[in-house]
Amino acid sequence: MTAAAPAQGAPLIFQLFVMFAGAKLLAEAFCWLRQPAVVGEIIAGVLIGPHVLGWVAPSETSRLLAEIGVIFLLFGVGLETRPEAILKVGRVAFVVAVLGVALPFAAGLLLVQSLGGSLVQALFAGAAMVATSVGITARVLGGMGLLDSTPARVILAAAVIDDVLGLLVLAAVAGAAQGGVRLGQIGATAGLATAFVAAIAIFGAPMMTRAAGHFHKLRAGNEFFVIAVVLCFGLALGAAYIGVAAIVGAFLAGLAMADTAERRPELRQQVRGAAELLAPFFLVNIGMQLDLGVFADRDTLLLAGAITVLAIVTKIVGCGLGARSLGWRGALQVGVGMVPRGEVGIVVAQIGLGMGTVDNRLYAAVLFMACATTLLAPPMMRPAFAVRIAEAEAEQAQSEAVRK
Repeated sequence: MTAAAPAQGAPLIFQLFVMFAGAKLLAEAFCWLRQPAVVGEIIAGVLIGPHVLGWVAPSETSRLLAEIGVIFLLFGVGLETRPEAILKVGRVAFVVAVLGVALPFAAGLLLVQSLGGSLVQALFAGAAMVATSVGITARVLGGMGLLDSTPARVILAAAVIDDVLGLLVLAAVAGAAQGGVRLGQIGATAGLATAFVAAIAIFGAPMMTRAAGHFHKLRAGNEFFVIAVVLCFGLALGAAYIGVAAIVGAFLAGLAMADTAERRPELRQQVRGAAELLAPFFLVNIGMQLDLGVFADRDTLLLAGAITVLAIVTKIVGCGLGARSLGWRGALQVGVGMVPRGEVGIVVAQIGLGMGTVDNRLYAAVLFMACATTLLAPPMMRPAFAVRIAEAEAEQAQSEAVRK
């Protein structure tokens, strides 16, 4: 009986080994090429996935690990971000989010309709182009040490607002596909989501700072990490119940614990370790869903290319216009940072396919767009943030020289 146990668990262990080792191997290779590690981790998913080598396929296990990975990733980003810094850029972030939703949605809708697609198909294409996968951008900005910059704060705040707006757009589109839009239900969801985000962002940090003084009474060990993880999963669950992405709740949990983490640096180290373990599964899972067979059909390839180009351009233009008060360079940084669609676009496409309103051709094109924007955004971010990267590297070199 004991001898059979390892054999029974071998497929799962093999899956975990291939996903994690492949992600880290490709990440290291891309770092040597002076490219963002996140691109290597996504490409690792493409290579080991069912459409190339076929070593691993998307499964409930990989999806679960991906969900936990991105939750810890955004929780860690929240820990690095002061709530007042986010609230300070709230007005700019709101304009960025609104324009970053309106332009892509209109572009996707008009493109699919101009190619003969139905109104419902056009609506789903527009909805898939709306939301931003902040997990990708946060991973890149964190790797470059730029989470504390103003454009990064605008991106993070706008992505939270973007998620709420994207939720409302998706609810309206799904309602239209089923024969009617329930304005009352959408309004109630909007109110709940807005109240949830505002309450945690404004009152979360002061409450947790006061409560932190009592954490030392816990005797099980690692009390700050334990409380932080409970809060992370609790707010992620609350966000999911309201209808907002769980990662928004995780990010808000990080914001609430940010002041505590300032006084307890070991908390950030522990969360970074958890994120370093789990985040690669999130990135690999995105890569595994990219079907390179889309290149075989010329019409699908052209549609995928057109949707991808529009998805990139409209985010850069829309979000850049919203951030024009930061100057042209800051506006470009915000626009590029809002480009990746990642798992958000994939989820919208899967909903449309499941409802029978999106055909396989449009589904493949949207899936390609979601993965392509995720792959292309990190290399675009490096030149956009080149000046800030150089300044950060100079500061790091100076501090190391002082220590010596």
